[in-house]
Amino acid sequence: MSTTVNVHEAKTHLSRLLERAHAGEEIILAKAGKPYARLLPLQIEKPRRQPGRLKGAITDAFFEPLPEQELRAWEQGHRRDPLRKK
Repeated sequence: MSTTVNVHEAKTHLSRLLERAHAGEEIILAKAGKPYARLLPLQIEKPRRQPGRLKGAITDAFFEPLPEQELRAWEQGHRRDPLRKK
């Protein structure tokens, strides 16, 4: 669906016309009654996924074993409270 609007009217109501175009309507701008330009919504494409893009970016640092003291606390079934006074 398209609507034809003269340039003078388009200058006066540009914000409204932009909202209509953003909503998907095609606006034809006319100069002296003749079609001159089109106002259309942008078709922004989502970036395509690229398999393997992060290969090598994940390090082993995340998977380091727990310190012995923490590991024992987990195995005993309770968690060390860092705010608890000894």
